[in-house]
Amino acid sequence: MRGAFLYRTASSANLKIRARTATTAGAAYKLLASASLSTGYDGEEGLPSASKVKIFDRELKRRQRDRAAWLSTAKDPFADAVAENLLDRLEDCKKTFPTALCLGGSLAAIRRQLRGQGSIEKLIMMDTSHDMIKSCRQANEGASNNDNIETSFVVGDEEFLPMKESSVDLVISCLGLHWTNDLPGAMIQCKLALKPDGLFLAAILGGETLKELRIACTVAQMEREGGISPRMSPLAQVRDAGNLLTRAGFTLPGVDVDEYTVKYRSALELIDHLRAMGETNALLQRSNILKRETALATAAVYESMFGAEDGTIPATFQVIYMTGWKEHHSQQKPKTRGSATVSFQDLHKHLATDQS
Repeated sequence: MRGAFLYRTASSANLKIRARTATTAGAAYKLLASASLSTGYDGEEGLPSASKVKIFDRELKRRQRDRAAWLSTAKDPFADAVAENLLDRLEDCKKTFPTALCLGGSLAAIRRQLRGQGSIEKLIMMDTSHDMIKSCRQANEGASNNDNIETSFVVGDEEFLPMKESSVDLVISCLGLHWTNDLPGAMIQCKLALKPDGLFLAAILGGETLKELRIACTVAQMEREGGISPRMSPLAQVRDAGNLLTRAGFTLPGVDVDEYTVKYRSALELIDHLRAMGETNALLQRSNILKRETALATAAVYESMFGAEDGTIPATFQVIYMTGWKEHHSQQKPKTRGSATVSFQDLHKHLATDQS
């Protein structure tokens, strides 16, 4: 197997992990990754509506997830790092979450990293892919963990969440929601599924993800074909995440971002990893044909522009973490506008007097 190295670059602590990725024969031009932010919220009574804009082919994405179930390795250090960072937020909560729902994306990584966090007693794992659910069930049965979590498995779609209202205490989505055509609507459904004072945790790919691949693909297409075609979809920006949480009706919203740099031995190995993660192109308006010479040119441009002295190439993954709560009377609330009894001017004078 080929090796890769993972660095977490948005934090003072550098993370360096030797990763393994699936080595599978396949043309590079079929394996370009994408992620997106779409809209489809009617703004009335907090209910989602059918997405007005269809960006992704959800049936194709389901088949890609089926394939990823067989290509994925026992451990993926990148997915594990994201899952661990996402679940770390449970350590900051005194509240317990007896029932949790885990949606799509890196299901296996979440299950591996859970380790009793949040005092979860019942875990529901959901994915659109039958094969992915089957793989997760087999991995769970073969795992030697002693966390005593009752785990069930459901085949379902994030765009049409098959959960009763106010039925779970925690919703987790790790690298999955960015594939929905109606992201605000999916988040609203997550909020509806939560019990009062329930917690929503999500990690999605951000706008800086695979910027090296985007540049290399654009340069190669301009050089070989005299123009460019959509190979990668738009990505959510950090500023969008807060708006999404507010729009979905979550209280106490929180957003932060981490940037990971994964080093691969070649551009083709990067493509292998994207395929194993199920992060390959599923745009409805995608071009099904990319000339072989353009694909090879993309790999050559990538290595020439971004190749390191040790012969590896870097790939950037920006991950946006979102935290939100379902409203509850016990939560802290901002004071009513105009209810302040002390002006900033008086406060400034008081502080100035104390300092003198």
